[in-house]
Amino acid sequence: MESFLDKEFVIFDVETTGLSPASGDRIVELAAVKTRNLETIDQFQTLVDPMRPISSGAFEVNRISPGMLSGAPKASQILPGFLDFLSDATIVGHNIRFDLGFLYNEVDLAGLSLEKEFASVDTISLAKKVMPGLGRYPLWRVADALGIEENQTHRAMADVQMTFEVFKRLIKMADEKNMIKELSL
Repeated sequence: MESFLDKEFVIFDVETTGLSPASGDRIVELAAVKTRNLETIDQFQTLVDPMRPISSGAFEVNRISPGMLSGAPKASQILPGFLDFLSDATIVGHNIRFDLGFLYNEVDLAGLSLEKEFASVDTISLAKKVMPGLGRYPLWRVADALGIEENQTHRAMADVQMTFEVFKRLIKMADEKNMIKELSL
């Protein structure tokens, strides 16, 4: 299992103006924690000026107001540094396709290019393999089933930290069940 743990992982989350980059929704907050051996080695966090209003539905979830975004950098200003932060790490997230969809959209809008898509691990898929039968797999439910007692606040860094705890416990469970090799992370 040591070669697996030697990998760099970046646990990543975004908060957004809505649910669909195809409909013009944008990132308003981005956070990530870089890990090696399942220990934090670096972190990245910023609010982002979406250059559009936040939907009332998104505000109800993340509580990020227009006033909080006043003076925040635009995505095009932070993306080069964030992409450097990601480097060649494997990206981890809960429903990672949602977060990566927004990231790839912002990269396109900023006129940047990626050499390749990021390798990724979705903690929903991981939980389904390691904890079959849970039924539904929202982050708060998986965390609760794993004995993690923090409340999900739907702010990027708090969700990153909860996802990291979930990831560590799922990896430990997979190792105890001799499932690491079959997870193909």
